[in-house]
Amino acid sequence: MIKTLAGQIKEFKKASILTPVFMILEVLFEMMIPLLMASIIDNGVEKGDIGHICKVGIAMAVLALCGLWAGVMGGKYGARASTGFARNLRRAMYENIQNFSFSNIDKFSTAGLITRLTTDVTNLQMAYQMLLRMFTRAPASLICAMVMAFTINAKLASIYLVAVLVLGTCLVLIMSRATKYFQQVFKKYDELNASVQENITGIRVVKAYVREDYENNKFFKAAENVYRMFIKAENIIVANMPLMMFTVYACILGLSWLGAKMIVVGGLTTGELMSLLTYCMNIMMSLMMLSMIFVMVTMSVASAERVTEVLNEKSDITNPENPVMEVKDGSIVFNHVNFSYKKESSEPVLKDIDLQIHAGETIGIIGGTGSAKSSLVNLISRLYDVSEGRVLVGGIDVREYDLEELRNQVAVVLQKNVLFSGTILDNLRWGDKNATEEECIRACRLACADEFIERMPEKYHTYIEQGGSNVSGGQKQRLCIARALLKKPKILVLDDSTSAVDTATDAKIRRAFAEEIPNTTKLIIAQRISSIRDADRIIVMDNGEVNGFGTHEELLANNAIYRDVYESQTKGGGGDFDEASNQGGEA
Repeated sequence: MIKTLAGQIKEFKKASILTPVFMILEVLFEMMIPLLMASIIDNGVEKGDIGHICKVGIAMAVLALCGLWAGVMGGKYGARASTGFARNLRRAMYENIQNFSFSNIDKFSTAGLITRLTTDVTNLQMAYQMLLRMFTRAPASLICAMVMAFTINAKLASIYLVAVLVLGTCLVLIMSRATKYFQQVFKKYDELNASVQENITGIRVVKAYVREDYENNKFFKAAENVYRMFIKAENIIVANMPLMMFTVYACILGLSWLGAKMIVVGGLTTGELMSLLTYCMNIMMSLMMLSMIFVMVTMSVASAERVTEVLNEKSDITNPENPVMEVKDGSIVFNHVNFSYKKESSEPVLKDIDLQIHAGETIGIIGGTGSAKSSLVNLISRLYDVSEGRVLVGGIDVREYDLEELRNQVAVVLQKNVLFSGTILDNLRWGDKNATEEECIRACRLACADEFIERMPEKYHTYIEQGGSNVSGGQKQRLCIARALLKKPKILVLDDSTSAVDTATDAKIRRAFAEEIPNTTKLIIAQRISSIRDADRIIVMDNGEVNGFGTHEELLANNAIYRDVYESQTKGGGGDFDEASNQGGEA
């Protein structure tokens, strides 16, 4: 974990080294001041030597200014090192997340990743700054003050040793008890973020069903859990300050009582006692800083583990050593493919899929909910890797291709359509960042998106709100199809991407595909048979297996599931696939 995190210091190593150097210099300058103060009292005040007082006073002022300069420089470089460290952590985590395969992403919740990128990294930033500054300053100050105190009077300085041992033992006990609560509190942060994210994403549904009170209560419970965990930890840590102050005042009383007796018998001077009292405060303040560091480090250990977990997660899908850089055509072969989302799963999601699809064919895919239609097409662009068997595109195993080249040639319009904040042109150019406005307009014509875009006041420069909240579901689907077409892919996958489009527009889109991109292999997942009946061939999926594969007429004649669905949707007034297939199963 430490090695992983330390690897993100990178260009801030110099600042990370200079910070403790300046902090040690600050301590050395400060530790010399009490000695000079003793000299002023013993050799200046008591003897009435004004010249000595002025000379030593100037030296103290110079040391104070040098200490101030060292402290400022330590703060400057410490801030630079810690903020740079946090920046590198966030960048490294974000870049690693971008390289995750779908199976890697499935391991983390969205709320958990957000917490790690924000709260956890902030905790590490604060802890790193404290380690560079206070963790250097506190031990250095403690050691220097102890050495100076023992140099002045070893008998009186032994009081500090007792105080340090007692206080150190108590601090270890406090921190060990508080640690377990800090480790749990960040999991509660995930629940809090999940509640906020879910509510904001689904705010329209919340308002439509008048569930504001329910969502308020759910958020309050998540916030209350964070509050209770912090209260439990803070109730333990709160003993730190009283314990610290008790030790400080006990040391002062002990020093004053014993020191006064020693002054009377002549074993100690007044100036030396004043220096010892000053060093007492330095030692106690060092211990107080150490306790604060322990609190911060205790909190940050849990954050460090969570951040390291993301940084160390390696993508399941990587480029081969010598990748193939060209996809010859859009032919697809599934060669006895089995697939599971998790290696330990006993039952595969896809079972012995054996299919051959020719380049330029239009293939319909139909099946009930959970029949693994989306899982099947996700293997083509290598969003997941097969568990057994092979998937070939253009006659070559997809695992041999360069990932970027493969995914540029396999355009997927997923079930969940996502648009980003920006103009319509900005969103379309996700398909091809160099696309001209004319090319964007042509893609929109193919996807029948030009019909509604032309009615907008600013047309293709209309601003799309985050998530596409200012366009309808059907409009969003057509924009996503146009975006995919701009990639000029050899394979186009439409994963139930026209479900929110009316049947007339759906027919126009299919006709445009047949006329304008005849050489592109088109895979169309649909629930309506009308969307795929004109396809060259149709795959019927059932429980992760291919139940039928053929033309519309062949399946009507030979496949009971397809025939039942067709009859329910034509004679029964447009029935649902799941309902029809269940009726067929009962029959």
